[in-house]
Amino acid sequence: MSTAIFVDAGFFLKRFESVYPGRTRARTFVTSGSGDVFRDLGFSAGEAAELNAKSVLIDALADTIARRKLTQSRAAKLCGTDQPTLSKVLRGRMESVTIDRLAAWLTALGQTVEIRVRPYNGKAKTGAFVAI
Repeated sequence: MSTAIFVDAGFFLKRFESVYPGRTRARTFVTSGSGDVFRDLGFSAGEAAELNAKSVLIDALADTIARRKLTQSRAAKLCGTDQPTLSKVLRGRMESVTIDRLAAWLTALGQTVEIRVRPYNGKAKTGAFVAI
């Protein structure tokens, strides 16, 4: 399964301007990415991990809706939410939804969501949040 990242351009533009004050939209620059778009945008490791997990779940949600040929209205009813909320999430408004809510929506649409905890690694200072 390929991973698509859904983003709200306005949200990230505000974040960009807060991370890079004084830079205007007219200036264009290109840098090599680290492989984690959210870390590259200036989010902390914890924030980036959460956003990456949400991205994977939103991608799975969009894929499930498409494969089942559901309208957003029908999918929203099955998920126990309203169509405008589902639409916002599918357009990348990740701040309006939690990981557990995304998992609940996926299970309501017939998907199985697994959360796996790996054994303690004594060499690591902290654990990692990995979305597959």
